[in-house]
Amino acid sequence: MFATRPTGPRCHRWQGCLVSGLDDAIREPARRAAGSRPHTRRWAERIGSCDAFIVVTPEYNTAPPAALTNALDYLFEEWGGKPVGYVGYGVFGAVMAVQRLRAQAGPLRMADIGPQVALSLREDFVTFTDFRPRELHLAQVHGLVDELLAWAQALGPLRAASHAAA
Repeated sequence: MFATRPTGPRCHRWQGCLVSGLDDAIREPARRAAGSRPHTRRWAERIGSCDAFIVVTPEYNTAPPAALTNALDYLFEEWGGKPVGYVGYGVFGAVMAVQRLRAQAGPLRMADIGPQVALSLREDFVTFTDFRPRELHLAQVHGLVDELLAWAQALGPLRAASHAAA
């Protein structure tokens, strides 16, 4: 999962951080609170500190990986009022996996944005392993990031009000 936080007033200036910790997120059952274990608090802090997310996912049997699904369900408040975009890769661009993630985002109060970037294992990877995206996908990723940052800025007051009420 890739999370973004704008670094300035212009949308093309942004800072990204790879949000890791999916292994930690599957050690406890999903719950609607940050939890008491150190790895639970670390996961909540990582997600809570971000303003927007790009989820990059493969597709297995028309679904995202179980660890990703659980990592999303693991938290609740930390996801609210934040936009999420998707990049999927698979034989058909992970379209079905992303569709399931979109259904999961709504109840978590995430703002699901834009069309996904759908990468094909046959056309965007050499011998199915060496990533070489087609030119059209580079433009799609830039468009997704621009839209994501615009949504993150627009939803800022909603997140601030939510934090003030908590």
